[in-house]
Amino acid sequence: MDINSSLIGQMITFAVLVWFSMKFVFPALNSALDEREKRIAAGLAAADQGQEAMKVAEKRAAEALSSARDEAAQRVSDAEKRAQLVAEEIKANAKAEADRIIAQAKAEAEQQVTQAREALRAQVADLAVKGAEQILKREVTASAHADLLTRLATEL
Repeated sequence: MDINSSLIGQMITFAVLVWFSMKFVFPALNSALDEREKRIAAGLAAADQGQEAMKVAEKRAAEALSSARDEAAQRVSDAEKRAQLVAEEIKANAKAEADRIIAQAKAEAEQQVTQAREALRAQVADLAVKGAEQILKREVTASAHADLLTRLATEL
């Protein structure tokens, strides 16, 4: 065999292999590489979108947290105002109750004073009757009456 024919045969085989690879193998590899490149590009785009969405979500979360803090502060303020109103209402009720109790005590004191006056009047009447009895039993003289009246005055 001649080296030339062997070399020509190898060149033809190599040319067929290159043609076959260019016609069937490389397009499949290129399409697989193109598809992978598209997937990688889509993944990078999705990551960028995810980062943007995360930034937007962080802003929304910060706004929601801020509004929640403001609302909580408002509720605390409202609760403090309500507590002050309730405390004032309780104080007013307690003052009204104290005034009622004082008025009731004054009324009871007035009633007791009235009862004491009535009792004193009854005692004075008894003493007057006793005094009149004593005056009538004794002889009627001014000095005896004066003595009796002074005694009566001291008893009252």
